Amino acid sequence: MTDNSTAQPVTPRIPADQLHAYVRAIWEQAGSTPREAELVADHLVAANLTGHDSHGVGMIPRYVASLADGELQLNLHADVVKDAGAVLTVEGGRGFGQVVAFEAMEQGIERAKRLGICAVGLRGAHHIGRIGHWAEQCARAGLVSFHFVNVAGDPLVAPFGGADRRIGTNPFCAAYPRPGKPPLVLDFATSTVAYGKTRVAYNQGKQVQPGALIDHEGRATLEPKVMHEAPFGSLTPFGGHKGFGLAAMCEIFGGALSGGFTTHSTTLGTTNAIINCMLSVIIDPAAFDAPDAQAEADAFIDWVKASPLAAGADRIYEPGEPERVTRAQREAEGIPVDAATWAQILAAALAVGMSAEEAGRWSARLQ
Repeated sequence: MTDNSTAQPVTPRIPADQLHAYVRAIWEQAGSTPREAELVADHLVAANLTGHDSHGVGMIPRYVASLADGELQLNLHADVVKDAGAVLTVEGGRGFGQVVAFEAMEQGIERAKRLGICAVGLRGAHHIGRIGHWAEQCARAGLVSFHFVNVAGDPLVAPFGGADRRIGTNPFCAAYPRPGKPPLVLDFATSTVAYGKTRVAYNQGKQVQPGALIDHEGRATLEPKVMHEAPFGSLTPFGGHKGFGLAAMCEIFGGALSGGFTTHSTTLGTTNAIINCMLSVIIDPAAFDAPDAQAEADAFIDWVKASPLAAGADRIYEPGEPERVTRAQREAEGIPVDAATWAQILAAALAVGMSAEEAGRWSARLQ
């Protein structure tokens, strides 16, 4: 007889279109216009589809808490406060990052197509989520882009050589479009793991990888609770001094150059808000004298992927390929949402005024 007493519970999988409809319903109930609710749902569900559950629907409870704090502002739009031709400064006003970043990229894309290049400084946006989403938006328009982001006033990462949290998870992202092929997309937090991944592990009762966390005394730990229960520990920067250095430049480029703010003693947040600033540089590859650029890029990728596989490896992935593989699987099989995260989302729906009856109907429909 097999002893299943220690077996892990099966995580339900929800069809993406149904989860998308539920997210839209939550934010329309909260007061978002249908278009805003749609953009938020587009972004959160897409993050789950690509395997980045840390930036997916599990963010809804944090957003609802920020709304209750009076921080997250509904139905605001990107506001261009300075137009210098190839440089745009955009104020986010703590509006939904899924809206103001989308609109900021739209304006940057239009300007880059006209001028060949555009730098967009977006400041003061509420959480802009998975940065790859914005790079992919540029790539669909045929444009190269790279993005420096800070998480202003919300330190979670210890500096290289330090023992407490001083920096945000500060993502870097870049994308390269390829006609007729998926774009190359590089997108990562400058911490060893994203903070949201510790939330997912915490909710699932799992440990995190070695080297990703230190406790409040600066000692290495595998337990994600140090990020979610006092006394709080810290994330570590990836790659030691290299990840720390990139995080620092993301802080300066994203937070200072945009006219936003950086993290220091007088800017530390005390609410549930997540404030992002982002410097995006968007380039039309046709503006360069590089007729063989696509062929050279493809030749490089083919060369790299032809390398003999290392022991234990099943394939060599190009940047963005793991997300595409996961997306195809989850589009076919549904998006996994663990029980703890689902309960938090349900509580958030009730908190914005959804009736228990309606919330119950959604739960019955989705599980």
